[in-house]
Amino acid sequence: MFKVMWQFFLLGLYSFGGPAAHIGFFQREFVQNKKWLTDQDFTHAVALCQFLPGPASSQLGMYIGFKKAGYLGAISAFVGFTFPSFMLLTVLAIGNQQYNDVTFIDTVIQAAKLLAVVVVADAMWGMVRKNLTSTLTVAVAIATGVSVFVTSGLLGQIVPILLAALFGFVVSSNKQQNVREVNQAMIKPHLGLISVFVVLLLGLPLVAGQSDLLNLVNVFYQAGSFVFGGGHVVLPLLEPMMEGMVEPDTFLSAYASAQLVPGPMFTMASYLGASSISGNPFIGSLLATLAVFLPGSLLLFAFLPTWSALFKNQRLQESILLVNASVVGLLGSAFIKPVISSSIGSFFDVVAVIVGFYLMKYRNLPVWGLILLLVGYQSLMS
Repeated sequence: MFKVMWQFFLLGLYSFGGPAAHIGFFQREFVQNKKWLTDQDFTHAVALCQFLPGPASSQLGMYIGFKKAGYLGAISAFVGFTFPSFMLLTVLAIGNQQYNDVTFIDTVIQAAKLLAVVVVADAMWGMVRKNLTSTLTVAVAIATGVSVFVTSGLLGQIVPILLAALFGFVVSSNKQQNVREVNQAMIKPHLGLISVFVVLLLGLPLVAGQSDLLNLVNVFYQAGSFVFGGGHVVLPLLEPMMEGMVEPDTFLSAYASAQLVPGPMFTMASYLGASSISGNPFIGSLLATLAVFLPGSLLLFAFLPTWSALFKNQRLQESILLVNASVVGLLGSAFIKPVISSSIGSFFDVVAVIVGFYLMKYRNLPVWGLILLLVGYQSLMS
């Protein structure tokens, strides 16, 4: 448990770049290096997290922690990965710090963005080689990538994966194959966790008016229950829900501050929670953070038995292959936008990324060494 927490804490210190970059960091650290889970298991987990509301990268981290050390491992992964950004954003909100010189901060952030390009490229290359093994899988990946690139939100992310699964199931149904029976009890979702999710979803609005803290928990729990697409989407959803609780400019400050720190974008809830409970900002930050992450966590472990059972059914093997290919297309589109589009600003940035990829992939340069090199590069260029 402590090993899981420590490893995710280290990642939480430098995981800039958003969900796609976080998935790349996880793939390199826990699949390639530590081999805590297989490529296939990792890809299945990514697909599951795309189906559920909430922060996909944080849910994926909890899944990895669960595979390593059970439910305590899942909690440890969440705490370790979230703690750095939670503390930084809480301090920023409490102190409302004004920096006169942000040159060094900008340098570090730009270096971290270039690091995200290198790490995601490495992860993408490995997933392409393992999952795009036929003309059909390549076509599905391309179709998914195009769909995600030209659409947004739930439609662009989930519909292509659903269509890939459906098409694969239809194709597999026409093939002669032996079917391995799956225990029907394993296919059922965890009704207890679903009940907790529903009770909180319906019950919190009924008691929200009794105190500011309950109202805060209700607002962030509702937001975490309906957001697909990450922290960039939760901000416009929260703004009308928190009317009267914080000043309008606070939302922009929360979003900007979340861009400055590593870790999940959902921790902008830490900033907003601290800002809304001026009498006890740390408690406000803690409650808002836990509330916005809780719905996705409950649903992840509620549907995990169903997901695992489906992947054990031989009739669905063709469907699984196409789901994996669709996930590759999904990450490929995210790699182009926002990872590359927000990171590469010049020809020299391209050269820096290529050199960094070579050093990490073929010379086994550790991530911290690559960070130092990229910070040095950005210092010279600024």
